[in-house]
Amino acid sequence: MKFFIDTADIAEIQDLATTGMVDGVTTNPSLVAKSGRDFKQVVAEICEIVPGPVSAEVTATDADAMIAEGLKLCEIAPNVTVKVPLTWDGLKACRALSDDGRMVNVTLCFSANQALLAAKAGASFISPFIGRLDDINLDGLELITEIREIYDNYDFDTEILAASIRTVNHVSECAKIGADVATAPPSIIRKLIEHPLTDKGLEAFLADWEKTGQKIL
Repeated sequence: MKFFIDTADIAEIQDLATTGMVDGVTTNPSLVAKSGRDFKQVVAEICEIVPGPVSAEVTATDADAMIAEGLKLCEIAPNVTVKVPLTWDGLKACRALSDDGRMVNVTLCFSANQALLAAKAGASFISPFIGRLDDINLDGLELITEIREIYDNYDFDTEILAASIRTVNHVSECAKIGADVATAPPSIIRKLIEHPLTDKGLEAFLADWEKTGQKIL
């Protein structure tokens, strides 16, 4: 499974990138707004840090304007992935951009039918929002299962990018189901390593080593 970081915080991306755990980044206007910085400049800096796909979202709502914005975003760096909403205009833009050789992330997916349409429109990534479905008492993980089955049935190349991830269990469950990518905020990625028995074991090892009075360096 690939890990994308869902943030526009340059410092967080730089720090996590040193671990080799950052395969890509997803941004959106809301995340960039929190930074208070210029959108295109932020995307450019992220693309310099991360060689993998960096999703940058259009703000237009009609197809022609989405295509124009998408092409402008692609000028920033070759690893920019244009993020478009799952609307008919978004799918038209997806088809035009993908036919032009651009990576496209179709976002705000909440049903298997929507995911099927995105794949047929040539999407590089589909972003089903797990957490937001859970918020309205629907099973977000079940949607990942349904999309995986459909895509496998027809050998679609579109990668399932599990989004709106709220817990570490979301990550492991998506991995078991077969999602290609999990995009999560830095706080969730950092929590993946946590386990009380790891901490307890390390504490015991260090205490025993201290008793020997030895040093490695």
